[in-house]
Amino acid sequence: MDVDITKMSSKGQIVVPVHLRKQLNAKEGTLFAMVGTTDSLMLKKVATPSKGELIASIKEMANESARALKSKGLGEKDVIRRAVRGRGQ
Repeated sequence: MDVDITKMSSKGQIVVPVHLRKQLNAKEGTLFAMVGTTDSLMLKKVATPSKGELIASIKEMANESARALKSKGLGEKDVIRRAVRGRGQ
């Protein structure tokens, strides 16, 4: 494992060396999760979901919500009725 030294800019920006960017296939706009401790910082490349993956995830959340409501004997009209009633509170 090679060790590289980099310096933070006045804006808090840190340069990721080109060989590491290539290794990660990281380009402008690549997202990273960041975890820090008192004297350490770890970056993890985060994959951005495709439009299809995002839509599938939203549909699954909607299906899970519908199943949860059904298990409690509630339907869409009950949710709407409660939401409208709760607006004035």
